[in-house]
Order: sequence, then C-alpha cells, then structure tokens
Amino acid sequence: MTKIYGLKNCDTCKKATRWLDRFGVPYTFIDYRDDKPAPETLVEWAGKAGGFDALINKSSTTWRQLPDSRKSPGSEAEWKLLLREYPQLIRRPVVITGDGAFSQGFSDNGFKKRFNTD
Repeated sequence: MTKIYGLKNCDTCKKATRWLDRFGVPYTFIDYRDDKPAPETLVEWAGKAGGFDALINKSSTTWRQLPDSRKSPGSEAEWKLLLREYPQLIRRPVVITGDGAFSQGFSDNGFKKRFNTD
C-alpha cells in the first residue's frame, strides 16, 4: 500500500490525497509532526532524494527563519537532529509505494505517471 508522509494542514498534501481518493488509489497518510520519521528512515529518504539537501524545502518559512548556523549541517547526525526537530522542513508530500519507490511533491501529471492512470 502507498504511504503518504506530510502534514495534515499542508495544501499540497491535501491536493495529493484528494487526487489519490479521486483515482481510487489506497494509501495511508502519516503526519510527520505526530509520527516523526525514525533517523534510519531519514537517511533512507535522503539517499533516494539525492542527499539531505535535496530532501529540504528551502522556500519554507521554517527554513528561512533558521539561524544560518543550522542551515549547513556538517554531518549526517546533525541532519537527522535538524529534521527530527523540524520535520516540516521535509519537502512534501513524501510518497512511498508498496514496491518501495520514493518521490516527493505533487503534480497531477507526476501522479498520473506514478500510478499509471489516464
């Protein structure tokens, strides 16, 4: 089954879940403020996204309000700490399908390709 990780009040997450509902794609939604991803999960996502830097939504208010010293974690441990403290920094939604495929974000065309719908 598909798992959608995001924030329940995020407009993009709402669009993604409405799309899945409309096309009858079963999924489980996990709000990562309530159920923070484990450090190992963050490492796995970063690997699939192309690094921790690619996992981050740098246009978010949370990112812009961080002190500059927090915006350049020097190690994997610092990245994990930052993302556990501020899970809203993760670009959303994170979509993991039953086969383990990973993607971030939502677009109608992207989801059509991802879930083979027309």
